Amino acid sequence: MARYDIAIIGTGPAGLEAAITAKIRKKEILVLGSKTSSLKVEKAHEIQNYLGLPAISGADMQKVFLDHATSMGVEITDDRAVSIYSFGDFFGIQTRDNNMYEARAIILATGVVMAKPYPGEDEFLGRGVSYCATCDAPLYKDKVTAIIGSSPKEEAEADFMAEYASKVYYFPLYKEEVKVKDSIEVLYEKPQAILGDTKVHTLKTDQNEYTVDGVFILREAVSPGQLVPGLETEGPHVKVNLDMSTSMKGVFACGDIAGAPYQYIKSAGQGNTAALSAVNYLAELDRK
Repeated sequence: MARYDIAIIGTGPAGLEAAITAKIRKKEILVLGSKTSSLKVEKAHEIQNYLGLPAISGADMQKVFLDHATSMGVEITDDRAVSIYSFGDFFGIQTRDNNMYEARAIILATGVVMAKPYPGEDEFLGRGVSYCATCDAPLYKDKVTAIIGSSPKEEAEADFMAEYASKVYYFPLYKEEVKVKDSIEVLYEKPQAILGDTKVHTLKTDQNEYTVDGVFILREAVSPGQLVPGLETEGPHVKVNLDMSTSMKGVFACGDIAGAPYQYIKSAGQGNTAALSAVNYLAELDRK
């Protein structure tokens, strides 16, 4: 398995700036995220405080960002990191599409996840709660599962789970029409809590309780403490130093995930700083 110098998680202003800076420093990089960049940027109306790009729309800004990154040779892998683990001198990254990557340093630029965890979510993580159906589906062969989907993108994971599980309940948290396999039971109820003893046994909604063996929570982004176990956080944010380093050696964070203010120009600046700090970190490793 190829080992990258730096894995950058996220393709908003912070992630793309980090990727460009790392490329200039001749590092082998992996960029995980959406090839269409940041939905938050795309949906913005007029942006007036980004130096050099006065009164620009979000869609136009997104195009400028992507064109710049592409011109520098930045390639985006359209996949989502669901777990990152430290193995001493490198990190292992598991993705939604069940791919595994290795990198010597990590830059988190995933944006901020404001949704609070469901009661029982943290308690039963790894004991019936998961964030990747395609990763763990084989473990639920002939079992009953519930999938909470934050967007239509998650429907493919539900379909994949249906190939293994005896029963799949799908709870869409979006308004678009749901298109999943006929064997999947779609329920327009609001999940409220995950119950269990040593393992998950029930998903409680605002209307019913469902007996399940596993609950898969598929959000657009995983909270930083769940994405990188052991990482020090402050609420929904990663605790960072001025050089964007975190409590874990080799892990850097930038942009909205590093705290307010949530401004594009601040995110880009922090992306630059995070990449330079990651490069310096790798240089220190190589000197040892």
